[in-house]
Amino acid sequence: MIEKIDRRKLLRGTVSLGALTMLTGCDISDRQSVQSVLRTVSGFNDRVQAALFDPNRLAPTYSLAQVVKPPRFNAYYEIENVKPIDISGWKLELSGLIADKRPWSLEQIYAFPEQEEIIKHICVEGWDYIGQWSGPNLKQFLTAIGADLTAKYVYFHGNDDYTESIDMASALHPQTILATKYAGEPIADPYGFPLRLRTAVKLGYKNAKWIRAIEVSNTYEDGFWEKQGFNWFAGM
Repeated sequence: MIEKIDRRKLLRGTVSLGALTMLTGCDISDRQSVQSVLRTVSGFNDRVQAALFDPNRLAPTYSLAQVVKPPRFNAYYEIENVKPIDISGWKLELSGLIADKRPWSLEQIYAFPEQEEIIKHICVEGWDYIGQWSGPNLKQFLTAIGADLTAKYVYFHGNDDYTESIDMASALHPQTILATKYAGEPIADPYGFPLRLRTAVKLGYKNAKWIRAIEVSNTYEDGFWEKQGFNWFAGM
């Protein structure tokens, strides 16, 4: 019976509980009992979405003619407040349940086999666009560094102190990559240079940008938007 459920409609209906509390202007920060109920419901939604997630189901892909250039900027701050990364000496830090924690230089990441995908970015605010992204497949990258693929969470720490995590099943999905390029060119500063997550199975806010570190863990901690009341799973 559960297979008859329209999965995408269900997920879109459950994912925005946190957003709803914000959009309605309700200040629940001093109403602990209400906040506790909302978090319980949000946790239930996350578990439902995780149970419905099919790691083998591919999201729709699109044609080159549909690619929007440049990509749309999105962050919790305005584009003029983006702080470009000083790439001299930049390395991707690795931590947690990873056998080989040696940091990766950008040259090493560029040398890793690339995967290209043209997918839709869907924002919880209601807008979307089609983008052409390329970079290392995340499953292949995690395998190469000896990450524990049975762990629960993969965390992405941004240079702007933005942290988000995704479930391991979504990290291993064939359409999840560490994007280094957009439309065939290196990602520009305002859009997450030098490295950002791109997955076709999560809402936009789960795709961390300006990534400086990756962590694999069995311990859950709220990311930036979960602390604001948004659902953690945020699947599509």
